[in-house]
Amino acid sequence: MTPGFHWTLRPSVKEDDPALKAFPAELPLLVKQLLLQRGFKGGAETELFLEPRLSHLSDPFLMGEMGAAVERIFQAVDAGETVCIYGDYDVDGVTSVALLRAILMAYDLDPQYFIPVRSREGYGLSEAGMERCLCECSDKPSLLITVDCGTSSVREVDMLNKRGIDVIILDHHEAGPQGRPDAVAVVNAKIEENSPYTYLCSAGVVFKLAHALLKVRKLKTFDLKLYLDLVAVATVADIVPLVDENRILVRHGLGRLAHSRHTGLKTLTEIAGIRPSDAASHAGFLNAAHVGFRIGPRINAAGRMDSPMDALELLLTMDNRRAVQLAQMLDSHNRKRQEEEAIRTDAVQMLHNSFDPERDNVIVLGSRAWHPGVVGIVASQLMRRYHKPTFVIAFDESGVGKGSGRSIPGVSLVQAIHQCADTLVSGGGHDMAAGLVIEESRMDDFRRAFNRYVSETTTEEQRCPVLNIDMEVSFQALTLDLLDSYEKLEPFGNSNPQPLFMSSDVFPTEPPKRVGTNHLKLFMRQGMVERDAIFFNGAERELPEPPWDIAFTIDRNVYRGRASLSISIQEIRSHREM
Repeated sequence: MTPGFHWTLRPSVKEDDPALKAFPAELPLLVKQLLLQRGFKGGAETELFLEPRLSHLSDPFLMGEMGAAVERIFQAVDAGETVCIYGDYDVDGVTSVALLRAILMAYDLDPQYFIPVRSREGYGLSEAGMERCLCECSDKPSLLITVDCGTSSVREVDMLNKRGIDVIILDHHEAGPQGRPDAVAVVNAKIEENSPYTYLCSAGVVFKLAHALLKVRKLKTFDLKLYLDLVAVATVADIVPLVDENRILVRHGLGRLAHSRHTGLKTLTEIAGIRPSDAASHAGFLNAAHVGFRIGPRINAAGRMDSPMDALELLLTMDNRRAVQLAQMLDSHNRKRQEEEAIRTDAVQMLHNSFDPERDNVIVLGSRAWHPGVVGIVASQLMRRYHKPTFVIAFDESGVGKGSGRSIPGVSLVQAIHQCADTLVSGGGHDMAAGLVIEESRMDDFRRAFNRYVSETTTEEQRCPVLNIDMEVSFQALTLDLLDSYEKLEPFGNSNPQPLFMSSDVFPTEPPKRVGTNHLKLFMRQGMVERDAIFFNGAERELPEPPWDIAFTIDRNVYRGRASLSISIQEIRSHREM
């Protein structure tokens, strides 16, 4: 039932291609070929990509309404006003609150802060969240600053205005159908026309605000560069494009992450199993995968398990003992979240009973037995396995469901939610990841409407799972010396995907070894060269007859101070000519 991938190999760049001469002579041929494939032609653009510098960050006042936001904040500073920060419960929201609080405190404000509980108050600046926020504030704020939410909260902002509370919105989400809220400032590139900053996550927007504040009133006691690790964690975890200034912020932020000055973040890094030696790469920084697969999920798990303040307190604490307690708590939340294996098994069984991959262009599943905190990760797993836009929904006892969606390239979940709005209570998010609220009785209606939307807006070719391979390489070419230059292409992520290689005509040298729950360690030979590799979730697959073609990524592995090149298999098939 799992669809087979169609393997495509990008056109190769010949060794004698004159265009390769435009790149630095010390780069290996393979790295030059990858750069050329990705549209680089040498010169200043390539230099900035390989060596992104903080000095290349633009003037923060080029962002729309930044001036109004800075003016209103300094008005609050000068008058000693009561300020409250209202954030979201995911990584981007929590880190944004922590960063904004730090810069405001540097200007002698002591802001209150609030993060809604997902199951009770839902996403963003909801009426329920707003009411609890104001009730819990020790003093009524005269200024409320939202981070990672608020752009679509027109009614809620009007309610705050009527109570005499000004609002500043720092966000990166799309505007709602009612347009711009009546806030003092909405610093959000998504509501500007032709803004170059639409790739920023909310922590990136807060960083730009902090930069703007410091340009107007310099502070000798505040070093904004020390907070780049928070921005990097948010940017990677929120899966925004790692281009332009995001690439600069993440490259330098990851460089600080291994030795973070933030006690809680440093402790969480250690508890997540990232040892200092893991950072001993030539590039000098932890890679984005450490954030995406180890740090981000632990911070996100707190919000999904309705304990978002645990994550925020971890980022704020400077007490080592408390940091350990909180980091262990987040790690425990994450382990509970990882109970998604039972849900995934249940979901796959549902698919076997009703799903036809030839007929159904989407997956929509729901159950009252599922926890809302884990549906997102299950949706992601199903989307990758079946290459279908997917929503997984957890219904409560009253039949109201909260679902998370993950999409394939070419299918915007935000647009799908808008088109299917009459079947939903609410919904929103990003093109590739979104959330919704739905009544159980309308799930079939939504599935049909969602399927119709995908059928009408995509071609059969777009819906076909394709494995896009960058380059064919031999086992002999995979060396540590190659990694030294290859890592200059990092950080990998959205809009800068990790290169996918293939090696052909590979033979196993011994039976696969099962590791972990369902992973395989493979031992292989190509010609006279032997390599081992890890095939994540490979134990669920029936391996084809050898010889094999393998599609894989490469990384640096450091264990007890010894570095090696690791191979992670993404797909495997019987050998055939491309």
